[in-house]
Amino acid sequence: MTQPHTSAGTGPGDADFAVFTDRADAAAVARSFARPGTRTLAHASGRPWLVGRWADEEIVTARAGHAALAVIGCCPIDATELRRHAARLRDPAEVGALARSLPGSFHLVAALDGRLRVQGTASGLRLVFHAQVSGVRVAATRADLLAHALDAEPDAERLAVRLLWPVPYPLFETSLWREVTAVPPQDALLIGADGHSARHARWWTPPEPVRPLADGAPSVREALTAAVDARTRRGGVVSCDLSGGLDSTSVCFLADRSAARVVASTWPGRDPADTDLHWAEQAMRHLPDVEHVVWDADASPLVYDELLSIDDLLDEPTIGVMDRSRVLHHLPGLAERGSRLHLTGIGGDHVAWCSEAYYHRLARTRPLFALRQLRGFRALWQWPLRDTLGALADSRPYGTWLADAAGSLRDPVPATVTTSLGWGMPPRLFDWVTPDAEQAARKALREAAATATPLHPDRGLHADLEQIRSCTRIIRQWDRMAARAGLPMASPFLDDRVVEACLAVRPSERVSPWRYKPLLTAAMRDVVPEACLRRTNKAAASMDAAEGLRRHRADLMALWEDSRLERLGLVDGNALRRLAERPSTPGLRDAILYSTIATEVWLRGLTRTRTP
Repeated sequence: MTQPHTSAGTGPGDADFAVFTDRADAAAVARSFARPGTRTLAHASGRPWLVGRWADEEIVTARAGHAALAVIGCCPIDATELRRHAARLRDPAEVGALARSLPGSFHLVAALDGRLRVQGTASGLRLVFHAQVSGVRVAATRADLLAHALDAEPDAERLAVRLLWPVPYPLFETSLWREVTAVPPQDALLIGADGHSARHARWWTPPEPVRPLADGAPSVREALTAAVDARTRRGGVVSCDLSGGLDSTSVCFLADRSAARVVASTWPGRDPADTDLHWAEQAMRHLPDVEHVVWDADASPLVYDELLSIDDLLDEPTIGVMDRSRVLHHLPGLAERGSRLHLTGIGGDHVAWCSEAYYHRLARTRPLFALRQLRGFRALWQWPLRDTLGALADSRPYGTWLADAAGSLRDPVPATVTTSLGWGMPPRLFDWVTPDAEQAARKALREAAATATPLHPDRGLHADLEQIRSCTRIIRQWDRMAARAGLPMASPFLDDRVVEACLAVRPSERVSPWRYKPLLTAAMRDVVPEACLRRTNKAAASMDAAEGLRRHRADLMALWEDSRLERLGLVDGNALRRLAERPSTPGLRDAILYSTIATEVWLRGLTRTRTP
């Protein structure tokens, strides 16, 4: 049975909890979730409602009559306003409208006449899971909380799926334990008053991307301002990434307008061609009240650093472990400067920009316009004409595309344009993955293909939503790591209201070969000085990745010496050890090892937290 390790403390930004119905049998099960350091929020009857970990400043609760509401996370609502909503609550379905009206990032839990409703965020940054525990339906914000209560083991076939590169929708949203069910981000979980029945109900639908940029940009500015204000309204000191890129620069300028004092953090890359520091210094000329901290590029960790010592409690594998040390390295220094929260620009690439796959539809609805733009994309990304035409002609439904991917797992990686204008990057397996794992992954893909529908009929919007959700799967784990390291992180671009405002803008105006992030540039024009909006690129950090692979060769070798994946028969350990001896192998530059390393590190973390 898994147990929390003693160093896995919690703080603001690291809330996790389980939710129980107001019944005697549920109260009995709730006792097994109570551990040292956990807190309990009770129903009016006194029975447990929420059991878990949270800080006082990240929970607001209200009760009125037979209704009770709890908001856990970052949200500027107060108890008085929440009580008014509780007093008007007549049906759990009404909670969805409340969630869609509030800024921030939070879980929303409702209890009404014995029924429960639990939902996270549409972005996927805050998730919901559920399972039958001793005959009682229990909801939780983490899959491993439920797996621990069930003493369940990760499923080998589902682990095999996580070796795919990349893992396609909907398979990356599946729990690693068969006994634990994941709730899709666009759905809420409804648990009946009997404490056993459960169903999912849709609460969120993406906006249709029809707004002109001129109309949509002010809405993006308002939503991003509200997202930053939700984190800074209490004042104090907050820190911000300041890479000089449009995303982090926008967040930094918005934070500077708030009641908080701002510390800006710039980490220059090792590559002499990296211009982050230049652009950060440009921004600082307009931020006289902001303290600027510039870190030593050569002192920052590399990719693949400390893989052998990672012991964070994660409820799924994440490629975020590759950059864990880099993400956390500067947080203690910022905390020493008084920062209570670190704001990032993560997510800006996913919401302010968008997929070129929209041009698959635009080529049919606005052919002349699409032709001009596609010529620009071909020049920008060096797309061959034949491959471009082939990608535009491919009209396979998503389920067919997924089924076809199951039959080509060992094929070479397709041309970039095929990925850019299609449903996404078709998954691949590499030489070190065993035939048994391949068979399991192929079976899962075909089963998913039989029922899968895309996140949106337009493959561009599907690609955008899939990329947002893939990003938040990583960030939710980084957020937990950061809180444990002593300084919580927040990524305002990934708030639902910001996502909605960006997705509502016409894709033809959001992505263009001629302009870099036109939506964010227009939205920030009255906030960020014009000189800082002229940047049209971002640092790639490819030198850090290549050097990390070379310098940590011994760690990679040790990772495969006693491989948990090899014990399960999912990888060929000898092949991986041979690969670790040759870190300059050209294919490794394309991150093809990431999914395998992520799964191995996660399994090792589970082993570390087991009792004898």
